[in-house]
Amino acid sequence: MTKPLSGQLADFAAQLSFPLDPFQREACTALENGHGVLVCAPTGAGKTVVGEFAVHLALAAGRKCFYTTPIKALSNQKHSDLVRRYGPEKIGLLTGDQSINGDADIVVMTTEVLRNMLYANSPALHGLSYVVMDEVHFLADRMRGAVWEEVILHLPEDVRLVSLSATVSNAEEFGGWIQAVRGDTTVVVDEHRPVPLWQHVMVGKRLFDLFDYRAQDPRTHKKLKVHPDLLRHIAFRREADRMAAWQPRVRGRGRPSIYRPPSRPEVIATLDNAGLLPAITFIFSRAGCDAAVKQCLRSSLRLTTADERERIAEIVDRRCADLPESDLLILDYHEWREGLLRGLAAHHAGMLATFRHTVEELFVAGLVKAVFATETLALGINMPARTVVLERLVKFNGEQHLPLTPGEYTQLTGRAGRRGIDVEGHAVVLWTPEVDPIEIAGLASTRTFPLRSSFAPTYNMTINLVHQMGPAQAHKLLESSFAQYQADRSVVGLVRGIERGERMLAELAEELGGPDSPVLEYTRLRMQISERERAQARASRLQRRQAANEALAALRRGDIIVIGHGRRAGLAVVLDPDPDSDEPRPLVLTEHRWAGRISSADFSGASAKLGRMRLPKRVEHRNPRARRDIASALRSAAAGLDVPSRRGRRSGPSEPDIDPELVSLRDQMRRHPVHKLPDREQRVRVAERYLRIERDNAQLQQKVNAATNSLARTFDRIVVLLTERGYIDGSGPVPKVTDDGLLLARIYSESDLLVAESLRSGIWQGLDAPELAAVVSAVLYESRGDTPSSPEAVHIPTGRLRRALNQTRRLWTELRADEQRHRISPSREPDYGFVPAVYRWASTGDLTAALLAVEAGDSSTPLSAGDFVRWCRQVLDLLDQVANAAPDAELRSTARRAIGDIRRGVVAVDAG
Repeated sequence: MTKPLSGQLADFAAQLSFPLDPFQREACTALENGHGVLVCAPTGAGKTVVGEFAVHLALAAGRKCFYTTPIKALSNQKHSDLVRRYGPEKIGLLTGDQSINGDADIVVMTTEVLRNMLYANSPALHGLSYVVMDEVHFLADRMRGAVWEEVILHLPEDVRLVSLSATVSNAEEFGGWIQAVRGDTTVVVDEHRPVPLWQHVMVGKRLFDLFDYRAQDPRTHKKLKVHPDLLRHIAFRREADRMAAWQPRVRGRGRPSIYRPPSRPEVIATLDNAGLLPAITFIFSRAGCDAAVKQCLRSSLRLTTADERERIAEIVDRRCADLPESDLLILDYHEWREGLLRGLAAHHAGMLATFRHTVEELFVAGLVKAVFATETLALGINMPARTVVLERLVKFNGEQHLPLTPGEYTQLTGRAGRRGIDVEGHAVVLWTPEVDPIEIAGLASTRTFPLRSSFAPTYNMTINLVHQMGPAQAHKLLESSFAQYQADRSVVGLVRGIERGERMLAELAEELGGPDSPVLEYTRLRMQISERERAQARASRLQRRQAANEALAALRRGDIIVIGHGRRAGLAVVLDPDPDSDEPRPLVLTEHRWAGRISSADFSGASAKLGRMRLPKRVEHRNPRARRDIASALRSAAAGLDVPSRRGRRSGPSEPDIDPELVSLRDQMRRHPVHKLPDREQRVRVAERYLRIERDNAQLQQKVNAATNSLARTFDRIVVLLTERGYIDGSGPVPKVTDDGLLLARIYSESDLLVAESLRSGIWQGLDAPELAAVVSAVLYESRGDTPSSPEAVHIPTGRLRRALNQTRRLWTELRADEQRHRISPSREPDYGFVPAVYRWASTGDLTAALLAVEAGDSSTPLSAGDFVRWCRQVLDLLDQVANAAPDAELRSTARRAIGDIRRGVVAVDAG
């Protein structure tokens, strides 16, 4: 029988419309008892209830609670949820873009905002008793994950931490680290989904269960088996396609058709007929999401009633009322609206936030029935569906196409099943001939998703740590990070290996007569000789190859040579030399009529050319008759030559040892007393085993040394670079941050040091507002292609801007050289891809002209309106930092004017 709730938890639970699950009760009870908590549970299980209880506790005690999320969209959503429950006067929002009631007792914010508060020692931290870190597993994110660890390490000791994570397999390890750095922490892990999830595969328009659930005996806990009906149908499908490929064409009809997957409208219609809508179809491409909606609009697919269309129109018109009429056309507003009226929508980061939020509102209200989304939707945004569809099990990570991991599969399919609405959720994978059901089953049943830290010191982090606590304390903090905690735990296994090796060494040493045994000394000598001989052989091979390449490069058309070995051995004539290559490969024809290119592997170069012969002006070496005639002429021309292959092999003396060190070592070995022992080889075999273990132990020790204090070493290298550049004064007993260093401490950007260098050197002074916005964009923008947009590919509007961009790039080049010298990860290269767009927008406020400016400047990087707004908001964020941190008053004023020029029209409306 469940124990009745009491105290604040009872009051909180009474306000909920559902009873608390056991894991929620356990976590909330621990929180009320003064513990920090880490909650790991599946998507949709209700983890946020624990975060909301922290809000309740803070309000009840008259204290503060900060609720942090990784992305602005999540912060906006959570702010709306809490405002509905507690009223707007008690809830604030800080996202960098928006500041609403920032002095409230409960403030929702992005994690970066809290990190910046901690470094600035903001007065808003006074009275803080709880911090909720939603989606804390985001600390594995390569680009922004370090922020989570900075916050966890810097929060005052008396603040209770509520960490909410998706299910990870190393929850205990993560919880152990939080407990080590934050004190008493309760780890609550729940793997139960409140809404069961059924796995399916769609083959054509037929829906099959992935697993044979009927054959599963819950008492045995055996792994589920793939459904035999699915396997039989796919085998039949493959055989039918194989037979179709072999059938002859029928006049006027061609061959029978090979399998084609169903179209997107057919997939949605099949799900609709099966009662499986609303559905989210994950497509790992923004363009693919938009194309899917267009494809459905070209079909007869309609998923809404007349009453639903009326409600949709009302919400769309309300949401978009403030968008400028002139921008609606370029935003494809009318096609987007038509899709919504038919119950269809895309959802991705390239959309205008206003459009995205409208889609979210309509989907949650049950008015949009089919959404085509990128994987960003899987990150915490509250848009659960009855069904999730995966079109492919491969996605592009920005560099290459990689298979989905079990963690990604679980995160995506976790959206299926709406708590309190659906009794079950459904995951559907679309089958194609290259997809194996066993592979899908492996993804659906694997439960190993370890959380790995991405924490590493940056310039801004380093300067703030030196300023706040000095290098010695900073070392201790870095050694307390989850990254170092994991590295140290990995070291435990290595150290055990070293200890095991040392025990074996002791046993072998005893057998040999001690670690200073003459047998070991003799065996080391033999190993030195072997290594020296191998090095000499490598050097000889390199010399021979170099000599052969030089000889090949010296050959001319008509030269007669000898190919010394291999299948082509014998006489040959050069048809086409290759003198200008580092690895020459001349075209030759042999006396046996073979024509092809040879390399240093075929030609030793020991014998120079034997002679020359005349060749026709044009040799058709692919023509058999031409090859025969030239081979005959070659044999005739060589008849009077002294050909080595016809003289027979000459065996001369081997090349004498010219390495005096090797001669000396061999002499020492022969004079060594062990050399004459009758059981020498038996003893040497034991000694060789000893030396192998000794070498393996040394390699393990190197790995231990590399893992131990690795973050502190990176930190020290950054301190040295910053000291050289004048951001840190290292002349005294304790390094101190200079005025330039304080400037760097206020710049929070991936290109933080480059921005600080640009500001203190004055290269951005004298620019007008649009020019400043453009040059700022170059240090933060990232083209979606493989490489940054080059200066030559982009139209730079003014000479002053071009000079500023060139000077910024020069600073980056100098910085990159310093980073290479100090073995520090290189700063990102400036990217000019957004320069024309933001300059045109700041100058005119014309969205059409701004987007056309990008296409005219670099058509390889098309920019959607949503991306345009997103980058504008990042430019605004960095301009705001420039307005606060720049040492020049005129530059600060220009930055404020640039902010006003950008924050207008669709950028001002589309806050999100």
